Amino acid sequence: MKKPVIEVCGLTKVFRTYKKQPGLAGAVRGLFRREYSEMRAVDCVTFNIAEGEFVGFLGPNGAGKTTVLKMLSGLVQPSGGEARVLGYTPWERRDAMKRQFALLMGQKNALWWDLPARESLELHRVIYGIERPRFASVVEELTSLLDVEDKLDVMVRELSLGERMKMELITALLHSPRVLFLDEPTIGLDVTSQKKVREFLKRHNRSSEVTIVLTSHYMGDIEELCQRVVIIDHGKLFFDGPLSSIVDRFSSHKVLHLSFSRETEGRFEEMGEVLEQSPLSVRLRVLRSRVADVCREALATWPVSDLAVTEPSVEEVIRQLFDTVHPGGQVA
Repeated sequence: MKKPVIEVCGLTKVFRTYKKQPGLAGAVRGLFRREYSEMRAVDCVTFNIAEGEFVGFLGPNGAGKTTVLKMLSGLVQPSGGEARVLGYTPWERRDAMKRQFALLMGQKNALWWDLPARESLELHRVIYGIERPRFASVVEELTSLLDVEDKLDVMVRELSLGERMKMELITALLHSPRVLFLDEPTIGLDVTSQKKVREFLKRHNRSSEVTIVLTSHYMGDIEELCQRVVIIDHGKLFFDGPLSSIVDRFSSHKVLHLSFSRETEGRFEEMGEVLEQSPLSVRLRVLRSRVADVCREALATWPVSDLAVTEPSVEEVIRQLFDTVHPGGQVA
């Protein structure tokens, strides 16, 4: 078992906000006596991540994911608990730690908008004190892998979203970090760009054994890249374990596919939730406890030529899970 490079114990963050009373009178009262409300963005979260792991960090909008990543990056001071990244306390912001991790946020820019991408990368080379031969080698390798060699001399503001995100990723990896925090790195990208970024991250994780923590709205990112997921909701740890066990643990239904030898009509709603239906087939969402009974009833009632029972997709299970515990939530 590899040693943990990220250790989180009881991590908590409470935001205190001023409650302004309405009207002029409320504003005047606020000058002398202010009322505050507290919001627990992160509530006593505990987990460890070993060297080289690629972990998906999930939760509905507002669950506290980005706040956790900001605390682990040293951008936000916690209200309680402890955390260690590469043996350092993140919010102490030691130079030795800052040289060994990177944070990439899909909705924030690390590149200078009015400079060509090459000059932005050069500025990061100077900031991190990277030797020029190594810098040239890394840039050449990464731009080739991400297929943006011809975009180095283009102004950042003129790059497409996909090209800019690839350049942001190169910037984050210039100093060869041992820990990489990715917050929505594929947000807004087209399917081709998403695939390129996924393939690159998978290859980089395997070749460099960098520890990666990924949040994403796209379950395709999580399913393709992460064997383990950590789920938080309302700031609390909800699940920590293999991605493959989520369906077994949280899905109360299976999906039943029935094909018929001739056109058939029936009241399938009494057997389960109808997901798709045509004269020659039907797909039902059936309670696990009723699958055997429904199969027997279907075989005895209709001219079934083929029958298949499958598990729902991981994305479907997680979406249903968050709709239950956090109505209106979104996989993130």
